[in-house]
Parts: sequence; C-alpha cells; structure tokens
Amino acid sequence: MNDNKTQVRVIIPASAEHIDLIRLTLYGIATKLGFSYETIEDMKVAAAEACNNAVLHAYGDHEEGEIEVRFEWDDDSFHIVVKDEGRSFNFREHADGREASLEGRPLQELQAGGLGIYLMQALMDDVQVSTASGTEVTLTKRLERNEVLT
Repeated sequence: MNDNKTQVRVIIPASAEHIDLIRLTLYGIATKLGFSYETIEDMKVAAAEACNNAVLHAYGDHEEGEIEVRFEWDDDSFHIVVKDEGRSFNFREHADGREASLEGRPLQELQAGGLGIYLMQALMDDVQVSTASGTEVTLTKRLERNEVLT
C-alpha cells in the first residue's frame, strides 16, 4: 500500500443484518472526506450491493463466512474494497453480458437480480473485480470536496 494512503478495515459476518455497519462506517468516513450527501448515498448503495453479492453468492446456505471491507483514500481518490473468500464467479460474463446492454430495453425485459454490477458501475467512477481467490470488488470515487464543508 502507498504511504500516502489511509485505510480503515472492517470485517463482518457474511449476513445481510451486518451490512448496515458498512453503510454507517462509509457514511462517517465519506463525510469527513467532504463528499456531498448525494455522492455518499450513491456510494452506500454501491457498497451495500457489493456486500449483498458476497452474502448471496459467495457462501452456501449453511456455510459461514466473512466479508472484509477496506476503506482506502489518498489525496485523489476513495476506494471501497469488498473481499470475500467464498465462491468466485465469471465477472466478464456479467459485465459484458445483459447488464451492459440495458439501455433502451423495456422494463418488462429486465430480470430481478443480476443488475448489481451495472448499478455499481453507474454509481461509481470505477469498478474493478478480481476473482483469483474468492471475490474482491474495488469501488472507486474520485475525491470531490463539498465547498460547504471546506
């Protein structure tokens, strides 16, 4: 890790009831960094979606697991890294498939689920996914100072 980068790490059980802890932590850090309310809300949705994917897909119904979330920032950008050690998936298939071609499609054609990557990409400046060991999703937002707070 770069010496200029600050990091906060949170590890939660892979269950939906603990995702609010990530949203609250994200809110606190992003507020201190000067992000606008709207941007913070977007980041909370994207981070919660990444965590939900880990809860739903990484571990089996009766398998216990953890989700590690790292909040990292420097002078230029803020990263939310969501990591699980569960089953991986084919990110390219999801990123290049039906999610990438939602524009212009009627609402009736869209299926529930499977929109998480598209949603994260729409809300963040960059989304990177590594599936080498478990799944690691890195959500990046460039720092934008809220003029009211600076």
